[in-house]
Amino acid sequence: MRAKADFRWTGRVILSVARLLLTLRHPALTVRFAMKLGYLPDLGMPRTYHEMLLWRKIVDRNPLFVTLTDKLAAKAHIRNACAEIAIPETLWSGRDPAAIPLDLLASDVVVKTNHGCAMNIFVSRGEPHRDRIVAKARHWLKKRYGRRNGEWAYWQIVPTVFVEERLALAGGRIATDIKVHVCGGVITHAWVEDKAAGRSLLLDREANPLPGRDPDYPREDQAVPVNAQLLDHVRQAISVAPAIAGNLDYIRVDFLVTDHCLYAGEIVAYPGAGYGTTTNPAFAGEIERLWRLDQSAFLRRKHRGVARLYAEALRARCQGHG
Repeated sequence: MRAKADFRWTGRVILSVARLLLTLRHPALTVRFAMKLGYLPDLGMPRTYHEMLLWRKIVDRNPLFVTLTDKLAAKAHIRNACAEIAIPETLWSGRDPAAIPLDLLASDVVVKTNHGCAMNIFVSRGEPHRDRIVAKARHWLKKRYGRRNGEWAYWQIVPTVFVEERLALAGGRIATDIKVHVCGGVITHAWVEDKAAGRSLLLDREANPLPGRDPDYPREDQAVPVNAQLLDHVRQAISVAPAIAGNLDYIRVDFLVTDHCLYAGEIVAYPGAGYGTTTNPAFAGEIERLWRLDQSAFLRRKHRGVARLYAEALRARCQGHG
């Protein structure tokens, strides 16, 4: 009994020291976290949804996150994990945007890069002009996305530009996106977004609508209207997301919505760069309940020295022994 009590006391000391050292090592991320979310994070023993995302960025550098964050590599992962889900076709990829075939840019396509967010050019009937596309893509290829917010996985990706088929998304009729959050193979909830209409909707794992707004669409009258077709798409997304997520402790799997088909979109290791919020506490609460850090890549690995002491103390606390 005494040994167990000593272990708990030692574990608390180790976690406190880890919190101090990690905070001192990452002051910019700590300050940015406090400014955006209003409190100082505990990086030694993260408990809240946002603390766990920050801990992931700083500590849990799972090599699989690089594959999943790479928009091209993620397609191959999704195809291997869930062959039945449709995926937007990649029509061309390369390191030099000037090599994009002219005939592709004369059709309706999307030009993207694989190593960041919001790097999309929607091309329709030759517009925008090819020179503008090439210039913008070259600018993106020089950027190292994610450094400001510590999104480590983006830094490891070899920047590549690619051309993808342009889907006729069902914005204004059904929705444009469905985002499914998964912890250890268990759905926490789904988030539906209609970017065309400026609306969103939170749903539970049974596809039941929940109250709650997000910063992009804060008013209650900005909720996506529920209809049978929307719920069918949500249920399909919920059914296939665990296969795509695998045994990861936490991940978000995104889908694109058309009138007749659901397409796999992206896999997101750092939703909202780690700062996303909603007005419904159940959103973060359910993730916090199901997200087990002891199932993270960091705590599954063997460590040496100081890292081993920290991993043992954190693993014991996560499992209720510390």
